[in-house]
Amino acid sequence: MTSHFSLDTIRSRPLPPPEGLVDRVIPGESVAIRRVKQLIGAVAISEAPVLVRGATGTGKELVAEALHRASGRGGNLVAVNCAAIPAELLESELFGHEKGAFTGAERQRIGRIEMAHGGTLFLDEIGDMPLALQAKLLRVLESRRISRVGGTGEIDVDFRLVTATHRNLDAQVAKGGFRSDLYYRINVFPLELPDLRERTSDIPLILARMLDDHLARNPAADLPHFDAGALRALGAHDWPGNVRELRNVLARALVLFPGRMVSARHVRENLLQLAMPEPEGQSELPPAALPAAQGLPEPGQFGGMLEGRTDLDLRGYLRDIEVALIEAALAQHDGCVSRAADALRLRRTTLIEKMKKFGIMRGVEA
Repeated sequence: MTSHFSLDTIRSRPLPPPEGLVDRVIPGESVAIRRVKQLIGAVAISEAPVLVRGATGTGKELVAEALHRASGRGGNLVAVNCAAIPAELLESELFGHEKGAFTGAERQRIGRIEMAHGGTLFLDEIGDMPLALQAKLLRVLESRRISRVGGTGEIDVDFRLVTATHRNLDAQVAKGGFRSDLYYRINVFPLELPDLRERTSDIPLILARMLDDHLARNPAADLPHFDAGALRALGAHDWPGNVRELRNVLARALVLFPGRMVSARHVRENLLQLAMPEPEGQSELPPAALPAAQGLPEPGQFGGMLEGRTDLDLRGYLRDIEVALIEAALAQHDGCVSRAADALRLRRTTLIEKMKKFGIMRGVEA
């Protein structure tokens, strides 16, 4: 995917990123995400440090990937989650160490900053970096040199810095929890990511990309399919976990609905609230009786209704029948919604939805 430059390679300035490159990394066409992509395209080929801010799960690592791909830098994208590594190990992780630098250092180790030479260093959750290490990082950004733990010499490094956090760094600076000089050094180009609930129109595109990625990793996978109702149900969800939560929902769908159509009910009952679905092809209610067995006219007997008529409103006619049957079932069962639903061979929740839709206010629970 990327080529490696040797340490003494001199890079020429790349051309602006080709259109669509960022789109391949960050799916979505909403106004909010288009603005983010425009900013990425504008800053990608510069050397300016980028600080990505956004709630947990909004996809900050994808912004780092998009910036790296569009930058034209030949080195690697090297990511470090500052919140996931214990403070006492983070310095060695970033700077590397020499053999014998401390107990257990049995051999020399190259640090992540050095690995990012010629490429991009992505420091995720930089707000969790200890103060002492913040000072050392600031020196690296100013001098473009590092010293491995236990080492005496300095090593030149050339990397593009991208940082990310879900914390309020301004507040941390005010409280003394984050160095102000480092903050101004990394906050050259701030980039704010929207929550998923602010761009729910992007959910179909995000899902399609996730499914494509899954199929690329598992060519024999039997993928689920989301109908229009399912997509509407996903769009109505609040998504407190953002894109990461959507990824979890898809993971459940891959397990529970392989090769099956996912409906709005499946989304609400099986994916957003984890529950086992019914086996495919098994309905919850026994097959309905034929029209004649239910006291209804045979299909052929409706022919007389259509003779000489051009004004029959089928939708309105069926709606009126549905309303009449619901009201009759409620009246027959003294307004008990559960028993009326059983009589109509509907779920109780489905009957309640229909009553709301048609403005039928009758009905009490027994």
